[in-house]
Amino acid sequence: MRQLLSHWFHLSLVLRILTGLVVGAILGIVCPGFYWIGLLGTLFVSALKAIAPVLVAVLVASSIANAKGNLGPRFRTVISLYLLSTLLAAVVAVVGSFLFPVQMALTEGTGQVAPNGLRDIFSTLLTNMVSNPLYSVTSANYLGVLFWAIILGFALKRVASPTTLQMVSDFSAAITRAVRWVIQFAPFGILGLVYSSVGESGLEIFTVYGALLLLLVGAMLVCALVINPLIVYAYLHRNPYPLVWQCLKESGINAFFTRSSAANIPVNMVLCQRLGIERDFYSVSIPLGATINMNGAAVTITVMTLAVCHTLGLEVSFLSALVLSIISTLAACGASGVAGGSLLLIPIACSLFGIDGNVAMQAVGVGFIIGVVQDSVETALNSSADALFTATAEHYRQRVEERK
Repeated sequence: MRQLLSHWFHLSLVLRILTGLVVGAILGIVCPGFYWIGLLGTLFVSALKAIAPVLVAVLVASSIANAKGNLGPRFRTVISLYLLSTLLAAVVAVVGSFLFPVQMALTEGTGQVAPNGLRDIFSTLLTNMVSNPLYSVTSANYLGVLFWAIILGFALKRVASPTTLQMVSDFSAAITRAVRWVIQFAPFGILGLVYSSVGESGLEIFTVYGALLLLLVGAMLVCALVINPLIVYAYLHRNPYPLVWQCLKESGINAFFTRSSAANIPVNMVLCQRLGIERDFYSVSIPLGATINMNGAAVTITVMTLAVCHTLGLEVSFLSALVLSIISTLAACGASGVAGGSLLLIPIACSLFGIDGNVAMQAVGVGFIIGVVQDSVETALNSSADALFTATAEHYRQRVEERK
């Protein structure tokens, strides 16, 4: 047994996750309905969600307090990459919707309340930013966690003794080690998640909403495999696909099944460490990306809005499509601060075309139906891009320094 366990843990984590994926799918088909198998997935995601806010708070504070170099240029680069990729994702969704217009069978609304406009989104973002720091950690409010961790980091940098800074650094290392232990259980967690999905999802969403799903997933794949690599190439002037594949393989697969950018923050941090990125940088850029880097959300908001327009027979001009791309980008950046994620931001984009809120909320209902696929692909795109652009910003800085 000891030799078997040793051999298992010496295998690549990705290979172990793929093994769990296959076994979970087989069990879901052969013997569905076993609660304890599905519980493995619930426990794994819950553990990641529980440890992620603590990890972010401690790592960010420790990194800023102990930082020796100048991180400013890299942060400017990574923020630019996040915003540019989100805007281009919205443009891809517009082009795809014009080339392959789809309609949807509008259903009843979800009963949930959407924000009234961008003002509500930014108001929520600012309120979350200054909320109680302990509440921010316990409720996984990453804007609040980031804000107070940055404040605490700078305060420690100014007043803490070397002994205190070392203690903070040691505590950060201990939390990181705990996260690594949790991630080792990813294969069993993925097994449980796949088992539950196979047993519960069924094939109805593919027959009723197949065209809409194809458009959504197709646009996201174009972003992941064409647009994002082009952005990386523009900055690094080298083949981007080895880095792209590694991020999709080690971050995207896990995010696809957990369907949570927050739960994937520890996974991305481990990936960034393996890529040789400076800890002071990725410990801030990764949680920041989980907040504002929302390529998949921009695609979802844009495609669903234009699908409503096509269903209602509304004409969409080039100028209004361009404005929609900008609105979708701004709304997507605020998606993490709104209950329900990207779907509840669809009414904001629909209001650009004068679409009634009740009709828009029916589109939100359709989004929840197809969410088992749409949200999985969206999260995989968002989260893998966080690691991809963090690595790009780091390599771009090295490239600039080499040229000096």
